[in-house]
Amino acid sequence: MHNPSAGNAPQANPLCRDAGIQVPILCGAMYPCSNWELVAAASAAGAMGIVQPIALVYAHGGDFRDSLRKIRAASGGKPFGMNLLIEGSSRLYLDRMRRWLDIALEEGVRFFVSSLGHPGWIVERVRPLGGVVYHDVTERKWGEKARDAGVHGLIAVNRRAGGHAGPLSQEQLIADLLPLGLPVVCAGGVGHEQEFVQALQQGYAGVQMGTRFIATHECSAHSDYKQAIVAARGEDVVLTDKISGVPVAVIKTPFVEAVGLKANPVAARLLRHPRGKHYMRLYYSLITLFRLKRVHARGAGYQQYFLAGKSVDGIQKVESVADVVARFARAAQAAGAVTGPTASAGKS
Repeated sequence: MHNPSAGNAPQANPLCRDAGIQVPILCGAMYPCSNWELVAAASAAGAMGIVQPIALVYAHGGDFRDSLRKIRAASGGKPFGMNLLIEGSSRLYLDRMRRWLDIALEEGVRFFVSSLGHPGWIVERVRPLGGVVYHDVTERKWGEKARDAGVHGLIAVNRRAGGHAGPLSQEQLIADLLPLGLPVVCAGGVGHEQEFVQALQQGYAGVQMGTRFIATHECSAHSDYKQAIVAARGEDVVLTDKISGVPVAVIKTPFVEAVGLKANPVAARLLRHPRGKHYMRLYYSLITLFRLKRVHARGAGYQQYFLAGKSVDGIQKVESVADVVARFARAAQAAGAVTGPTASAGKS
């Protein structure tokens, strides 16, 4: 029997559809903060945790396959995703990333977030198994390249994001990217449930949050890091070139001020050189990976590089992942924003 109101039924949220989740929230992949317990908690709550393989293996000392199995068990079999950072890396690094991707596919992961670089090879690898790829972009030109490579969605990294923030506002990015015809996820500046609702009402398919999930009980970051996020305001978040050779958002601390925000003239010149920039970025990144791992374990007593976005404005306390996701979901439902189905088997 024909239902005359069927044509007016709301469309399913595209991120929930693609990821097999209930609430259109991604717990963004973070080094070194993406411990397996955090990823599992996000997925168990109805959102999606994203695995950061370098964090799992090197920061937390786990076997990659074993960590994936722990996440699946702890999340009750809910879907989770994997991040692949692929830009300008060595052959050895890319070979390792390809092996990790193969392991993830063998373990049933079907949702992938690619960062930097060209995602075409990832799309081709996961497509035969029903995999879905969303790609990080900061401008329309990168969105066009990702669309042409066959990705299924875009993660729009705006200027309020933590880590490697983009140059554009949340409003400008959705205006630029939505015409490309792919689901767009907002990454940056969302720390409070009303900011989540606003992003959905602007046309975003969902949000990716990192800073908000660091300040949770399940994240294994040192309590000093979590309290720094709770105490910080948006104006305390600054950009520094001295973490990876490109601007990275961090909380301003005495250590950051002492080290400075800009590369010295020699380093700055090398960072502009077509070949030199790769060596300088590698140099900065190796030093920073070492420092961040120590901060993660030892807190502010070591060297204070607290990566965070301007979403700190909306973060008032350290709480459980389940409470965060539930509160955001209630706010979206109260505002009439479309989320996912009551239950979903997912793809992972």
